[in-house]
Amino acid sequence: MFNRHDITRNAYMLRGPLRHCGYDWWWHSFTAQDAKTGEDKAFFIEFFICNPALAKDTPTFGQLPSNKSEGKRPSYLMVKAGTWGEDHCQLHRFFSLNDVTIHKNAPYSVSASDCFASENKLKGNIHILTSDAASHPEWMCDSGDMSWDLTIDKKIAFNVGYGASKPLRFIEAFAMYWHAEGMKSAYSGTIHFNGKDYIVSPDKSYGYADKNWGRDFTSPWVWLSSNHLISKKTGKQLKNSVFDIGGGRPKIYFVPLDRRLLGVFYYEGKEYDFNFSKLHLKVKTEFSFEEQKDLVRWKVKQENSYAIMETEMYCRKKDMLFVNYEAPNGSKKHNRLWNGGNGWGTIKLYDKKNGTPEIIDEIEATHVGCEYGEYDID
Repeated sequence: MFNRHDITRNAYMLRGPLRHCGYDWWWHSFTAQDAKTGEDKAFFIEFFICNPALAKDTPTFGQLPSNKSEGKRPSYLMVKAGTWGEDHCQLHRFFSLNDVTIHKNAPYSVSASDCFASENKLKGNIHILTSDAASHPEWMCDSGDMSWDLTIDKKIAFNVGYGASKPLRFIEAFAMYWHAEGMKSAYSGTIHFNGKDYIVSPDKSYGYADKNWGRDFTSPWVWLSSNHLISKKTGKQLKNSVFDIGGGRPKIYFVPLDRRLLGVFYYEGKEYDFNFSKLHLKVKTEFSFEEQKDLVRWKVKQENSYAIMETEMYCRKKDMLFVNYEAPNGSKKHNRLWNGGNGWGTIKLYDKKNGTPEIIDEIEATHVGCEYGEYDID
């Protein structure tokens, strides 16, 4: 079940009630190299669809004061792109869903003007003037210029199993669903960002691709993942490995399940699954997030009936941004959703032998995608 690719879960999901109050997004993050200096730089690209049944001739912004006062919910395709680092930014380009072509069955594709996303291709550009970003806070973005032309080779998937299966999708059991069709992906192509060119190479992209969809978000919101991993046991890079942790406080039928995470470590071809929805694994999870002076830190301990994974990750605040989304109902409760792509840390992986932990490996992780946020308190 673990490494089972399933592009049907990567398909467009906004059917039934989710057409009126739902979102669907495809997320991509990866590392590129400066064409002149060879220096690493991490980027992200996302296609985000909200409330297609409410489409008008122009995008509807939920944060626009007049729309908030009239109770109008957002509706658009938002193409999000940007970078992490000291010059971090997020750029948003919006389209009316009347002007978007969506291939709704697997394999998916989304096309609007010169922006395109599919299972194996990403292309587009965004240009936001400083004056426009300042005068349109409802866009929830920075200013800058970015264009891209990329291909994607999805190597390893994280299929969360029954929790995102067709029956539970049909009855909208969860408020937020997750599928990582390419938790280890190889990207290739070119990026142009704020006057500089970047090359994306498959063996140095350390790429990640997933999707979320549903009627609401989660709080707390946790995500950690990397496939640039070095074994402390051998000193060598683990070339067929990746870890991925996500979740926070999922809701089933509007009832929150307190502090639950989905986690997995694919260690050189062997599965270590820490998926709370698989009851036979008897998964236990502890996690915390701490803001320090210059850093943020995640600590996660996950244990199942046969293994333990202890994860400790860091990221510099100056390299991160507060990623912006509005929910399908028009609310924006996540205003400190830390988001980064330059994290680092360690993972300790143990087998349980007759109940006693025996270390398999201690792994150094870099180029870590990382996220944490909690809703604003009303």
